Amino acid sequence: MHDSHHEPRPTTPDTERQHEAEPSPRPAIYVASLADYVNGRLHGVWLDAARNPDDIHADIAAMLARSPEPGAEEFAMHDYDQFGHWRVGEYDSIEQISRIARGIAEHGYAYAAWVETLDGDLDDIDPDSEADAFNEDYLGHYGSVTDYAEQMADDLGYIAELAKLPEYVQQYTHIDYAAIACDLEASGDIATITNPDGGVWIFNANS
Repeated sequence: MHDSHHEPRPTTPDTERQHEAEPSPRPAIYVASLADYVNGRLHGVWLDAARNPDDIHADIAAMLARSPEPGAEEFAMHDYDQFGHWRVGEYDSIEQISRIARGIAEHGYAYAAWVETLDGDLDDIDPDSEADAFNEDYLGHYGSVTDYAEQMADDLGYIAELAKLPEYVQQYTHIDYAAIACDLEASGDIATITNPDGGVWIFNANS
């Protein structure tokens, strides 16, 4: 994210990783002292971002207090890790970063994709009902939107109904899942975010 050559984020010990078949994301931010940076010195710290904002602010204050630059008060996010599709800005608020990081830690990278569909605006969502809002919107992760259309047709019983037709009729009857997928996206009924590792996250855009 930034040109500075700060220290890499500490890794999880192998003894800890081997007990986690599918470890949950651990979002972290590298917070740097701007007073040091503008004077050609690298001074900062990696912090667990999935915590209460007050705790993060306290750790940032401690980092600034250790700065060799007198009066170091300003800071910026010069790097981040395990935020999935979400991009942390240098001057994003700690409150927003904390909220998104905690959502990712709880729900995985699908949460980061969901936040992107909202353009990062969580102001209208009550934190106490945020998990419910996410679960209501999140339709799942699929190989493609066409795969989702096929699953939807199956869930609605359309495939079973086609199977009831005589065999000689079935060979002339099919569901155009690709066309349904195009219509779903064009209508704005769903929002999709491509997963860099493959597939697509799909969300209800009408809730």
